[in-house]
Amino acid sequence: MSAEPLARLAPIALAEVIDRAALQSRVDRKYVIAVDELPPLLDQLTPYARVLDIDGGRSFRYESVYFDTPCLASYHCAAYRRRRRFKVRTRTYLDSAQCWLEVKISGARGRVTKHRLPYLAEERRTVRSGRGFVNEVLDRESILSNLIGSPLEPVLVTSYRRSTLLLPATASRVTIDTGLTWQDGDRTLRLPGIAVVETKTSSAPSPVDRALWQRGTRPVRISKYATGLAALRLDLPDVPWRRTLRRHFRADPSSALLELTVPTRSEQEASCA
Repeated sequence: MSAEPLARLAPIALAEVIDRAALQSRVDRKYVIAVDELPPLLDQLTPYARVLDIDGGRSFRYESVYFDTPCLASYHCAAYRRRRRFKVRTRTYLDSAQCWLEVKISGARGRVTKHRLPYLAEERRTVRSGRGFVNEVLDRESILSNLIGSPLEPVLVTSYRRSTLLLPATASRVTIDTGLTWQDGDRTLRLPGIAVVETKTSSAPSPVDRALWQRGTRPVRISKYATGLAALRLDLPDVPWRRTLRRHFRADPSSALLELTVPTRSEQEASCA
């Protein structure tokens, strides 16, 4: 994404974003749009949005490592829409080398609660030193019983660039992710032509939600972990994200919107026949 649209927004410091809209318990709404739709959207937001600015930077590199059990318990909870779902990941802010171990719990009515523990960046591909924290959170959220004794291993790595907006009037946040890449072993998927826009509110839709609705853009089901893994592993159940997968993740590999270093869907299906 070009820096020019972001440059027109008023800046805000990280401490103020956290103070005014930490939203560790929140409702998330996610949208997938073409990257070239971002400039007009940001222009529309200029009067009432502020952009996170750290030392003059407004777009930052993120890496997330997602962990799951050998039977992919976290993935299957999402695929089968269990009422209580969880994700375990490390998130590294590559520009500052800060790292967190995070456990996200999804509950009723789309509410998400995130628990975080400061973590060493060099340990971001293992939960070994943080397993006690993970167990404590899952136990508190009544999710632990099926996971006792199960190892949590790295399954998927995602990377992207993120810009964060604050909407002061509603104390809500918006994240804009571009340069999206997923890696599962030697398989890599890149979606350079799309952006994932996520609104994070206490409950009510934000002005950004309404601006997107006015443009005819509606929320979609997308999970960086589950949707990305489903795109790379055709043997996994994918019903919740099938429409998103077909529209954005499984386009013609010759398209500028999609770069795959795995066999095409038809080739994979033929090999499984």
